[in-house]
Amino acid sequence: MNNWITMYDRVEDYLNARRRMGYKLQIEGGQLYRFARFAEDRGHIGPLTLEVAVAWANASKKSSDFSRARRIEVVRSLAKYCILFEPETQIPSRGLLGPAHRRVVPHIYTEEEIANLLKAAGELKPQEGLRPATMKCLLGLLAATGLRISEALHLTHSDVDSDHRILVIRETKFRKSRYVPLHSTTAEALDHYARFRDRKVLFRPMSEAFFLADNGCPFHYRQALYAFQSIRRRLGWEVQGGRPPRLHDLRHTFACRRLLAWYEQGVDVNKAILVLSVYLGHGKVTDTYWYITGIPSLMSVAAKRFESITFKGQEVKHG
Repeated sequence: MNNWITMYDRVEDYLNARRRMGYKLQIEGGQLYRFARFAEDRGHIGPLTLEVAVAWANASKKSSDFSRARRIEVVRSLAKYCILFEPETQIPSRGLLGPAHRRVVPHIYTEEEIANLLKAAGELKPQEGLRPATMKCLLGLLAATGLRISEALHLTHSDVDSDHRILVIRETKFRKSRYVPLHSTTAEALDHYARFRDRKVLFRPMSEAFFLADNGCPFHYRQALYAFQSIRRRLGWEVQGGRPPRLHDLRHTFACRRLLAWYEQGVDVNKAILVLSVYLGHGKVTDTYWYITGIPSLMSVAAKRFESITFKGQEVKHG
């Protein structure tokens, strides 16, 4: 029997239960705490209802339809847990406020764009500080390995083995650890940054993080995002129309280039894609297959490859 009094109690119990199962729920947890605060500010008492869930989802007038759908989906997960203990709980139906999940076609960087990105990163202010070198090395690593930004920022000194050209990626998105091999030039760049970093940070940092800010503390996502957005504005990428390139698109670019190279080399992609899926740390191989169907350039290459194989087979059959 749960002794729930407030919505906050329900949220706490739900998050604790999920986190004991290994889920981090950092973003979802923050949203649910905001929902609990909203419910209590409204004077809501008792089990979760459809009325309070929809009211919270629609509370922000600036939110897009997709954002509202995502908010109601988060509350839906909470409601499905609460109904196990409170049968009076009302669960919002799936898709009540529209689709809550979508795949956005990513921006695939060209070689020239990546070169310009790294050059601009090296020109960030202050020039005498560590920030330009940190951003240049970080962006280069993302482009060269396809790591998630969170994985790169969580690297420690011991995770980076430049001598053996290997990275240890710990506790990833799906709580799996993996090894990521490095090209010799990438390993050299990481080693060069590490030596430069150690010279710049005069005092011994409290953190073992590989990527550091000027004060010797870990370089955080918000700092990386702010710097990236500054670079993007400087390069004029925010005025191209549509959605501007993102940090995460470097990961998509890596995956697409690998798949395109395999197609051009005549590699059996259906077999090789399993290797790529493990390398990228995908939870399901279907997440890797999405690149073939979700990105126009890859879909076109895959279609041509299919046609060539089909027609070749027909010629042999009728020859």
